[in-house]
Amino acid sequence: MVCDRDSGTGWPIDTSEVPFPGPAQAFTMPTYSPESILEYFEYDESAEACDLGDIVAIGTVFLSILYSLVFAFGLLGNLLVVFALTNSQKPKSITDIYLLNLALSDLLFVATLPFWTHYLMSEQGFHNAVCKLTTAFFFIGFFGGIFFITVISIDRYLAIVLAANSMNNRTVQHGVTISLGVWAAAILVATPQFMFTKQKANECLGDYPEVLQELWPVLRNVEANLLGFLLPLLIMSYCYFRIMRTLFSCKNHKKAKAIKLIFLVVIVFFLFWTPYNIMIFLETLNLYDFFPNCDMKRDLRLALSVTETIAFTHCCLNPFIYAFAGEKFRRYLYHLYRKCLAVLCGHPVHVSFSRTESQTSRRESILSSNFTHHTSDGDGSILL
Repeated sequence: MVCDRDSGTGWPIDTSEVPFPGPAQAFTMPTYSPESILEYFEYDESAEACDLGDIVAIGTVFLSILYSLVFAFGLLGNLLVVFALTNSQKPKSITDIYLLNLALSDLLFVATLPFWTHYLMSEQGFHNAVCKLTTAFFFIGFFGGIFFITVISIDRYLAIVLAANSMNNRTVQHGVTISLGVWAAAILVATPQFMFTKQKANECLGDYPEVLQELWPVLRNVEANLLGFLLPLLIMSYCYFRIMRTLFSCKNHKKAKAIKLIFLVVIVFFLFWTPYNIMIFLETLNLYDFFPNCDMKRDLRLALSVTETIAFTHCCLNPFIYAFAGEKFRRYLYHLYRKCLAVLCGHPVHVSFSRTESQTSRRESILSSNFTHHTSDGDGSILL
């Protein structure tokens, strides 16, 4: 066996091993150019060839299509959130600050997907600067999105469960300071994932020092599992469990809707990210030859690619979960639609609301005030 270094983890691998290229190598997999990828075979201990060429070929087409779809929907949804937050004349709240930064981190993440798609289909690979920047933005956006989802959960906990104690701390200035700290933490946590990445022989890979080749991939995978999934999930679960207990004690008919949204936040995060993190863990075990069987290795490669794509689509759902579910944001989209229609038609279009809609809005404002009376959650988010 001849050892080589991979782009995703840096752990020694058989040069015959054939993983998927692109972001799938982000935590666990090496990257090879498409022209050379089918030339390699993986050999088990009994020296029988384990051909992964067909798995890689299917994965290349599969990932290219899905990365394009994730990019399109993620770009559109998160841009709408950014436009809504930045163009509104209403005073911003701390929730708006966190939602804006969540959308920006998701935009940073999805912005790398066209480059990975090009890398999948091209035989030339990246230039060295593009390789470094694409990998860096990918991981910073990845961890930034996870961290801001967690911060939003903590903010909801403070606003509802610890309302009296947190009222003076939940200001816009405080939100800006926390957001800057989250970005710094995302960069710090992401740095080990891309610090050794470089372009080498038309391949964007990690060129690790020899002393780190066995240890570094394990540490990176553990970091991804712990800081990118387990810890945020535990924090979110605790916060939303306490929030639900508080909401159940409040006499408000909007309580059911709030509880459904809370369930949606946790369940969607769990469903979309759990399979991928399980595969990262299994790939870590694979470093120690836990899966010597060829069929198991083929299934592992395919499952990692599929679960990765499912996880990445979560950035498309964030606008729906945190913003699109709010009536204010739907109203903003309606106004935006009318403005675009006015530009296309060449004449102004006046937006008006019926008496019923106005009465409904006033009635919901009263109910919202009643909810605020019990929770002191009066941040008045532009989107929610």
